[in-house]
Amino acid sequence: MKYLYGPIKSRRLGTSLGINLTSYKTCSFNCVYCQLGKTNNLTVSRSEYIKIDEIFDELRVWFDNHKEDLAGLGYITISGSGEPTLNTKISDLINQIRKISSLKIAVITNSSLLADASLRREILGVDLIVPSLDAVTQELFVKVNRPHQAIKVDDIIKGLIALRREFRGKIWLEVMLVKSLNDDIRHIRKLKEAIDRINPDKIQINSPVRTPSEEGVFSVAKSKLKKIKDILGDKAEII
Repeated sequence: MKYLYGPIKSRRLGTSLGINLTSYKTCSFNCVYCQLGKTNNLTVSRSEYIKIDEIFDELRVWFDNHKEDLAGLGYITISGSGEPTLNTKISDLINQIRKISSLKIAVITNSSLLADASLRREILGVDLIVPSLDAVTQELFVKVNRPHQAIKVDDIIKGLIALRREFRGKIWLEVMLVKSLNDDIRHIRKLKEAIDRINPDKIQINSPVRTPSEEGVFSVAKSKLKKIKDILGDKAEII
């Protein structure tokens, strides 16, 4: 398969079939913890990086050849090896999937483009959005996510708040914590203030478990993750 991957068993989504919407490592972030390696196309420019018709043709063939596997799927997940919302035809793909399947659709996004109201409208047709927010100060945001220079974390937070207001589905906010980088309790308390404004359905606390491409990136101890979970409140879970 060229554009599909899986089905895979995910800690978050159960068994899901993934769809990749961008060329390899075309992303608006270059996160220190990414296990896929450094971003080779750091951009905020939206384009049809992969032709949606080609993706849909591959998906349709997969459905025809794996009818016995469909009942075990929890989600069709739009994600991949870059930032999926960079693809300008993401809404077309969502609409085409709806025509051939009743499976739930999830979008996993780094949240970088959610300040764009038109982009938010394009993804409102899914069942679940899993955005991320790893830092709430620009300085720490740059250290952890190493974003394109045009991206400001305050705009991301505003976009997430707007998404919650507009989106009728579920929002599971992921927070990726790296030891000695963004796991300071003072930062976590600031993060909680932002999350309270966003009001997601779940807060999913994560820490790198796969070997990242960067040296010096380590998981946060389980005992500290539990303390952070208590600070973030009843909606928080460690995944």
